[in-house]
Amino acid sequence: MKSGSKALIIVLLFAGLVLVNYLASQLPFRGDTTAGRIYTLSPGTKSILGKIEEPVVLDFYFSKDTAGLPVSYKNYAARVQEMLRQYVRASHGRLSLNVINPAPDTPEEERATAAGLQPQSAPGSAEPVYFGLVAIQADQQKTIPAFSPQRESLLEYDLSQLVHSVQQLNRPKLGLITSLPLQPTPFNPMAPMSRPPEPGQFIATEWERSFEIVRIEASAEKLPEKLDALAVVHPQGVSPKLQYAIDQFLLGGKPVFLAVDPSSQHFKRQSGGQFGGPPPSLSSDLPDLLKGYGITYDAQQVTGDLDRATPLQVSATGQVARIPTWLTLDSSSLNPQAQPTAQLQSLLFVEPGSFRIAEKPGVTVTKLAETSERAGDVMAYTLTMLSPDQIDKQIIPSGQRTLAASLQGKFKTAFPDGPPLVAADSKQLKEITGNSTLIVVADTDWLLDDFSIRKFNYFGTQAAEPLNDNLAFGGNTLDWLAGSQDLISIRGKGSSLRPFTVVRDMEVEAQKKYQEQLVALEARISETQSKLSQLQGKATESGRLVATPEMQKAIEDFQKQEAGMRRERREIRRALREDIDALGNRLLVINLLATPILVGAFGLWFYRSRRS
Repeated sequence: MKSGSKALIIVLLFAGLVLVNYLASQLPFRGDTTAGRIYTLSPGTKSILGKIEEPVVLDFYFSKDTAGLPVSYKNYAARVQEMLRQYVRASHGRLSLNVINPAPDTPEEERATAAGLQPQSAPGSAEPVYFGLVAIQADQQKTIPAFSPQRESLLEYDLSQLVHSVQQLNRPKLGLITSLPLQPTPFNPMAPMSRPPEPGQFIATEWERSFEIVRIEASAEKLPEKLDALAVVHPQGVSPKLQYAIDQFLLGGKPVFLAVDPSSQHFKRQSGGQFGGPPPSLSSDLPDLLKGYGITYDAQQVTGDLDRATPLQVSATGQVARIPTWLTLDSSSLNPQAQPTAQLQSLLFVEPGSFRIAEKPGVTVTKLAETSERAGDVMAYTLTMLSPDQIDKQIIPSGQRTLAASLQGKFKTAFPDGPPLVAADSKQLKEITGNSTLIVVADTDWLLDDFSIRKFNYFGTQAAEPLNDNLAFGGNTLDWLAGSQDLISIRGKGSSLRPFTVVRDMEVEAQKKYQEQLVALEARISETQSKLSQLQGKATESGRLVATPEMQKAIEDFQKQEAGMRRERREIRRALREDIDALGNRLLVINLLATPILVGAFGLWFYRSRRS
């Protein structure tokens, strides 16, 4: 073949490649091979777009010409813009998109400011940066003040929630009973200086996007009227009359979300820094209600799981230990068929309790989150006195435990003898006529910022990055109970980061072996020390203990055993590192060679096909 022909073929191949890429970009469909299909519009998004009755205009503001913008910032803006174009294509004319570059001192910048977008600061530039979205339908307007790349895992939810909210005239009302500072506490000049106002938690901000939250004090005797749903989180000191009102609310066909906890980290921290006075109670319970609905829960017992233990740094030197009462729940512990947990990837429960739920006629029980088979209980008050290794020994595996569940159907009252502390109520509901839903969770720490998000300052704006799917679970449950169920399949996508489960399982197995060796070592040490105490002589010389030959030999045996165990421990750790390093090397070789091998195989096939 002549060199000119070869050059022409190369040019034609290059032109064909460019043409194929251009045509692919114009196709009305996309391919998504990611495990969670995170780049594909969820069924919930398509449902929301299909329900738009009046046209919605999306104004996407991005200061793309600002000098000094990081490349990652521009790339994420392109990602947002492409996602918005997918929304427009899927809406079939119900959505329209305007891409606006609000340069300084222009009418576009004035419109961005008037719409409530937050100007951000770019490093190396004095110009403000706008990166937000405005949705307009008729006289309704909603905004996303500022996008953050760290919130990419919730991008589709944020966009769909915006489109959904701009069509709502009134948000449903959510009653909230809690002893935790989920919402910001107002400044009280009479409060002691040791108790500054609490800033509130991000989960409440998420709930406020879908609901109008009505705060209810634990001392109240009845619930406000016209509530659409009720959330009871770490209830403490709830009056008997209010418990009765909760029962009647559920029997009236309204949904209830209940989260209790045997060991609240929020109150544990308060007790650690408190001087004088009784320590705050760490646990929460509604025993009359739970017992009445067939739910057994012990507010003094914390559930641990040897297979779901979370690695934590336990010393200033960087030592890491697996804490079996901090449960990292992956998808295998979550119900993929239940809407609140469908497609969630990871939850973190901190010192949770557990439930045993009896089957009752007319009520369907669906378990949402469970432990592994290697779970057991430990008394809550002992946790502060035990090291991680000691907690392991306290937990005797006794089978799976239910951490969260939903109950749906025809409930019967938890107060069959009538309301407490008052005369008989002629209007008391003894049994629901239709159906209602109760969701119970045996932990409350997962709702707190410390265990669900990482806060940071991004270009002068306070932002938050999800650490796991705790926020998604909190949003899913409330949306399922009283909000838009279309949003659940979006929020449940989780993060694009996926754990390397093979390495994690290898570490778990090594930890088990390591722990068994430690138990054996401690047993031999105890036996040797018992022998030493038996052989000790009572004679002393100048205040020093005189050791007999037998005692000296026992000491030498103990030292040899200890040295041997140290060698065994080093061997275990080295074997673990070797296995993990070998796996990493194999993956590296595969990644490096896969592409050239495939290209070479295609070239060989092409060459042989031309020859034949």
